[in-house]
Amino acid sequence: MTHAWARSFHGALLGASFVAGSLVVGGAQAGDYLEREDVQAFVDQAVGETGVSRAQVAAWLGSAEYQQTIIDAITRPAESKTWGEYRPIFLTDKRIERGADFMQEHRELLDEVASTYGVSPYVITAIIGVETYYGRITGGYRVIDALATLSFDYPRRGEFFRGQLVDFIRLAGEEGISMDKAEGSYAGAMGLPQFIPSSYRHYAVDGDGDGSRDLWDSHHDVFASVANYFVEHGWGQGEPVMFEVDINDADVDDLLNRARDLAPKTTLAELRKRGVSVPDDAPVPDDFEVMLFTLTDGDEVAYQVGLNNFYVITRYNHSVLYATAVWQLAQAIEEAVDHRQE
Repeated sequence: MTHAWARSFHGALLGASFVAGSLVVGGAQAGDYLEREDVQAFVDQAVGETGVSRAQVAAWLGSAEYQQTIIDAITRPAESKTWGEYRPIFLTDKRIERGADFMQEHRELLDEVASTYGVSPYVITAIIGVETYYGRITGGYRVIDALATLSFDYPRRGEFFRGQLVDFIRLAGEEGISMDKAEGSYAGAMGLPQFIPSSYRHYAVDGDGDGSRDLWDSHHDVFASVANYFVEHGWGQGEPVMFEVDINDADVDDLLNRARDLAPKTTLAELRKRGVSVPDDAPVPDDFEVMLFTLTDGDEVAYQVGLNNFYVITRYNHSVLYATAVWQLAQAIEEAVDHRQE
């Protein structure tokens, strides 16, 4: 498994780190993490869970460096924006046109994967378009640095990222990924589809049959892995995704999905009962469980109904803004491709 890695150093940005909520001047340079008791305890845990030797795990963590820019980035995610602020990031003419270019370049392979998994090739393309601008921006942090920083210096979600770090250690042996050179996002997401280690281990697919799951350099593996992720989370082939409704003056606050609370909690029948104008030709039965959420653009608030496939997209990133951007980008790319074929 070969990758065109480009190591990025951020030494000038190390500044300060936070350990258990308190400020530590200087940050962790290579080797510093192993001097900490919590990291030593983690090494013991990782050895027990993965079977990798203690010397190897210690060597990997000994090379990790704290990155203040990672802490800065995770505390201001794009998903905290309104739809009016979020949409222009991902739904630009250039991103749509490049998506159409990407579709044309990989059309045969995308159609093959779509036929195998039942996931739209436009949705697969849109995921890669939103995540990495079709592979152009896959992240400039060493994954070991990102996961160590978030595991040991970001208490709010430290437990989650320590789990990811354990899975990354497993991946090093299972996939031949270089722990020293592998790069990804500030949250440790890797490759064109930006899979975090647990997703890489559980959902990545060896699409080209070469014996490895390469999410950086094998488009077949990438497309099949995105499609498999959707199928494993319940994607319905050809099913609708979302539509807008007029709530009139209905009181629906208790039915709204907000923030990361994304499980469907109402039905079209309940919405009609509350006084919401639901289209007569709605694409699902009245007793079908749906999401109800808002998209805000300035003073305008649009109420949207998210169906099963919309919920599945939110499994990739737990945000209605993200899922809406992916779906609208997929539709825009399909329209651009169709326009070129006229």
